[in-house]
Amino acid sequence: MKNRNVLVLFLLLAGILVSCDSGTTTQSKKTPTLKDAFEGKFYIGTALNEWQITGRDSAGVEVIKNQFQAIVAENCMKSGPIHPREDEYNFELPDQFVEFGVANDKFITGHCLIWHSQAPRWFFTDDEGNDVSREVMIERMKEHIYTVVGRYKGKIKGWDVVNEAIMEDGSMRNSKFLQIVGDDFIKLAFQFAHEADPDAELYYNDYNEWYPGKRDAIVQMVRDLKADGIRIDGIGMQGHIGMNSPSLDDYEAAIEAYANEGMKVMVTELDMSILPNKQRDVGADISTSFAYQQQLNPYTEGVPQSEVEKWDNRMLDFFRLFLKHSDAVTRVTLWGVSDGTSWKNGFPIPGRTDYPLLFDRSYEPKSIVPKLINEANKFDNIN
Repeated sequence: MKNRNVLVLFLLLAGILVSCDSGTTTQSKKTPTLKDAFEGKFYIGTALNEWQITGRDSAGVEVIKNQFQAIVAENCMKSGPIHPREDEYNFELPDQFVEFGVANDKFITGHCLIWHSQAPRWFFTDDEGNDVSREVMIERMKEHIYTVVGRYKGKIKGWDVVNEAIMEDGSMRNSKFLQIVGDDFIKLAFQFAHEADPDAELYYNDYNEWYPGKRDAIVQMVRDLKADGIRIDGIGMQGHIGMNSPSLDDYEAAIEAYANEGMKVMVTELDMSILPNKQRDVGADISTSFAYQQQLNPYTEGVPQSEVEKWDNRMLDFFRLFLKHSDAVTRVTLWGVSDGTSWKNGFPIPGRTDYPLLFDRSYEPKSIVPKLINEANKFDNIN
């Protein structure tokens, strides 16, 4: 009997050891994620569309929860959707977006407060359709910013206060804000945003921000705001890039220029089109469009492996650059979750099939994902 008890005890102990070993093995085989790999370097983020915010795109939601640390809304917080009429705000989707971010412990960015595009028509005109006065325009800006920023005070950690106000040559975009208020509309927007939430980070966001003319104008804007005692915390470099442009040297020069002004640098809308463009440096100007041509849409049935490798290598080079400057780069946000939902499929030529993001149309990680994770781990080992 005694020997039998010893045998039973031995088998129980063996079972426990096997169970513990199995648990360890299971843990060690946990699939690495982007958010784990880049933790402590910079936030890795993504933009959410309406289907993801509402949970209808369940596959996309799982990728967002598992892979990304930061989120931004693609459209629902722009002034047109959120403030369609002077006396009406539409907070249904924005509220859901923010609640999702809070519940899942994400760094939430608000996009965007003042932008010439996707603004409601009433914002600039009176009842007769004429431009409002400077005083009325400033009051409308203030009321809009106070209301939106104030609603999410303490939840949204950073705001794209002004979006796309400077042209590639460094001149100011001739928007209604500029026409009615003057170039101090940027200063006023940042002032109002800071008053509405003194703890939120405040950013200027733009595309093609690596152009020397635009870069230098943004640097001067930062200096002018600071000289006037206006808070600005960072520059958002949208990061809508292609296979041939911009160069890594130009992009790095812009990162360094903004960092030298004490700015946090964020890559806010990263995607990389694999398709050829008829025109160099299209950026994100949504007014740009070309007639459809078959040679500009070559991958309707998939991308050849040789081209996938070129795309991977270029994306990897950009992430190496971001890691190199991780003392200044605080966030890298992809503009969308998967290739199938990317806006690049219809821009600048309707009907194109593009592959600009890290996850494929089935929400599976593309070959670039483990390469990025490995690169982040190598960075840890070196540093």
